[in-house]
Amino acid sequence: MPYILKEKRAVLDPAIRELADAFTNLRDNANFAGNLNYAITKLLFTLYPEPNYQRFNDMIGALECCKLELYRKKVGPYEDLKEGENGPL
Repeated sequence: MPYILKEKRAVLDPAIRELADAFTNLRDNANFAGNLNYAITKLLFTLYPEPNYQRFNDMIGALECCKLELYRKKVGPYEDLKEGENGPL
């Protein structure tokens, strides 16, 4: 994950909080994944409006790194916790 400067976080974090609040206000848990997919895709298409290979590559690279960071920071530790509670395979 790019651990960006605090000054940049101060700009981005309020917008991220507002978007998260919008998801909460939807109260649409049945379609949460679809709503999240829409928001991420719309953000990427807004940031990269002109199609070309480099932009597509940048988008896919960012998504892949997000996936890896999610696994590294959240999924892996959760799996370790559950293994500790329930034992290994």
